[in-house]
Amino acid sequence: MPDIRFYEDLGPVSLADIAVATGAELAVGSDPALMIHKVAVLAHADSQSLTFVADKKYLPDLETSGAGACVVPLRLASEVPANCSVLIAKNPQAVYALAALMLHRPRRHSGTACISSDARLEDGVDLAPGVVIGQGAQIGRGTQIGANTVIGPGVTIGRNCRIGSNASISFAMIGDRVMIYANAVIGEAGFGATLGPSGIIDIPQLGRVIIQDGVTLGAGVTVDRGAYEDTSIGENTKIDNLVHIGHNTKIGRNCVMAAFVGVSGSVTIGDGARFGGRAGIADHISIGDGAQVGGAAGVLKDIPAGEIWSGYPAQPLRKWLREVNWLSKAAALPRSGGKND
Repeated sequence: MPDIRFYEDLGPVSLADIAVATGAELAVGSDPALMIHKVAVLAHADSQSLTFVADKKYLPDLETSGAGACVVPLRLASEVPANCSVLIAKNPQAVYALAALMLHRPRRHSGTACISSDARLEDGVDLAPGVVIGQGAQIGRGTQIGANTVIGPGVTIGRNCRIGSNASISFAMIGDRVMIYANAVIGEAGFGATLGPSGIIDIPQLGRVIIQDGVTLGAGVTVDRGAYEDTSIGENTKIDNLVHIGHNTKIGRNCVMAAFVGVSGSVTIGDGARFGGRAGIADHISIGDGAQVGGAAGVLKDIPAGEIWSGYPAQPLRKWLREVNWLSKAAALPRSGGKND
């Protein structure tokens, strides 16, 4: 279930109603009256959940998940466990996304007060003019929040934090001694889309952002909330201005990222990793503890712990330097005296 501090529960909805609303087909033998309370990925699904499987390799995970219902393409319908009701669709992820909209809705500010009456602020919180704090938000003592910053419903911010002006923080849980500079955007929806019945649709992002103690996020940093899992940043990690962190990404402790780094979704980064400016990381990449990525590198595959990679596509530094050196020498060689020279 998405965190109720950040998402309203709109369910339950019957499986038959979901089928009608999404254009999916209810498989023979499935229970049309089954009440669905939430959408969930396989790792978190239970008997009240609707999940989806688009690839046969995930069927064993479905069998152990205990999911009440699953959306699958026609070719997999006969292989779904007998205790799981089935919806059949050409694009299971689209049905999942549409069902999510029926069952969950992000909480938004209510009322006209800038500071919600049920927000909880400890003594010693310092608010500059124009700050907006949503219902259920909690802020620890000694925290300073700059002018015109918006703190969304349910957000928790620890003690002795510094939040700059014009920042936006939502769907987030933030530890102590965190510094977030001006114009940072924390917790907005990550980029996720799929083909729906009448065109491309957004995939609802139902996760959170977790920022641990001592983290620094520079001016203009954006950290997307998770799509299915949480996005998290480990203790004492320092992130420069204008860095983007995609949804579901896990960043370890004591990492450093220079300006303009772009991290795609579902990346895992170990403790102590370092990134030069303008490095780009493809989605679903794993970067080991203590690894270093050179400036402007394009990382397209996993980097083992402790290694230094650079270039595009990124590769171990020594290999990349050898290639650059060889190309430089080759380019300097005299050309043959052919008629086209």
